[in-house]
Amino acid sequence: MNLLVYILVYPIIWLLSILPFKILYFISDIVYLLIYYVVGYRKKVVFYNLKLTFPKKTDKELIKLRKLFYHHFVDIFVEMIKSFTVSKKEIYKRYQYTNVDFFTDLYKDGKSVVLIGPHYANWEWIMSLDSFVKYKGYAAYTKINNPYFNKKILKSRTKFGTSLVQTSKVISEIKHNQKNNIQAVYGLLSDQSPQLKKTFYWSEFLGIKVPIHTGAEMLAKRYDLNVVYMDVQRVKRGYYQTTFSLITNNATKFKDYQITDIFLEKVEKQIRTNPEFYFWTHKRFKHKDKAPIEDS
Repeated sequence: MNLLVYILVYPIIWLLSILPFKILYFISDIVYLLIYYVVGYRKKVVFYNLKLTFPKKTDKELIKLRKLFYHHFVDIFVEMIKSFTVSKKEIYKRYQYTNVDFFTDLYKDGKSVVLIGPHYANWEWIMSLDSFVKYKGYAAYTKINNPYFNKKILKSRTKFGTSLVQTSKVISEIKHNQKNNIQAVYGLLSDQSPQLKKTFYWSEFLGIKVPIHTGAEMLAKRYDLNVVYMDVQRVKRGYYQTTFSLITNNATKFKDYQITDIFLEKVEKQIRTNPEFYFWTHKRFKHKDKAPIEDS
């Protein structure tokens, strides 16, 4: 069954992928109309998330924001499809780094880096970073069930040099690299809701108390990693700029969850500046009423 789905679907994806961006964005505009007005994919979830996050906005303002989000939402998937065949030259033009020399100086301290960011703007094309830094690049990912599509996605996302490693195997990869004196950048997206059974920390995010991923902070402290934040901004349709900033080069000096709180503050700043570029279809606040009662 997996093979049949792959045989039927992948040729369509490939044919779309070789189209020029201009045509792809025209298709995106059409798909937006279908997704938003006909299918209505997760419209209630998006409106609910926006209402929680921006309680002072009117319903009219929230609906306008929701429409802006869905335009970008479809563009992101179009750009993911384009990634299968896009050239390095095209990616370098469309996804630029404002301060990539930042990593040149950081590399000199001999330590590896945990690079953290949210599902904001375009996070997929960060894979091109490996072409500009001395570090070996890794990105944590969740393996998909269809092995044929999984193989194609791995090939697509690693063509710039970055390696994908399953989230469950990140620690073993870090241990291997440290043992062999390999400096690496480990990319983690840390803004979504963890499973309750794996939750160690609850905090305010966008004004709502929710469970928080703390894996990046744990790795930084346990393996003495520099912690770097990636701030991705959409310049215009199909063009992005990423700026890096150091959260800390000494994670162990921070109190528990302090690094995580700094990360959340940076994410919130991005979202509140241009909320339409955040990934609002996630049920980020589904556990908001399940926070443990604190002792007085």
